[in-house]
Amino acid sequence: MSGSVAERIRSKLATLRPTRLAIHDDSGRHAGHAGARPGGESHFRLEIVSSAFAGESRVSRQRRVYALLADELQSGLHALQLTTLTPDEDRGAG
Repeated sequence: MSGSVAERIRSKLATLRPTRLAIHDDSGRHAGHAGARPGGESHFRLEIVSSAFAGESRVSRQRRVYALLADELQSGLHALQLTTLTPDEDRGAG
């Protein structure tokens, strides 16, 4: 799959049918740190709201996202910060 890392993340997470998906490339904040790449796209912060997470623990939700992004994690994506919520949790978090 070609395209930017963010585009690939968006495409793969579409299988969760998110009601909200925010992808933040924080790579610039990690320049010079371990795993940082000159071109960026190595450190991301994701906010995912999906009813697919209902009944799952936080750890289970994160494992699910890591599994979907396994190829990216093996090919240069160094760090993910995840917020995974159900729609009900998202409404209550506001």
